[in-house]
Amino acid sequence: MRVINFVAGFLVGAALAAIAVLLTAPQSGGELQAEIRARFEAMLAEGRKAAAARRAELEEKLTSLKAGQPTA
Repeated sequence: MRVINFVAGFLVGAALAAIAVLLTAPQSGGELQAEIRARFEAMLAEGRKAAAARRAELEEKLTSLKAGQPTA
C-alpha cells in the first residue's frame, strides 16, 4: 500500500510540475527554436567574418615574406 501511495504521489507531482513548466514558459517551442537558430546563425556568421579577416591578414604576411619585405 505504501508503494502504491508513493507511486501515485510521484505521478501527480510530476504531472503538476509539467503543467507548471508549460504555463510559465516564456516562449513556445517554435519561438524558442527560431531564437536558438537565429543566435546560432549569427555566431556562425561572426566566426566566418573573423576567419576571413585572419585569412586576409595571413595572406598579406605571406605576400610580404615572399617579396622580402619586413612584416610589422
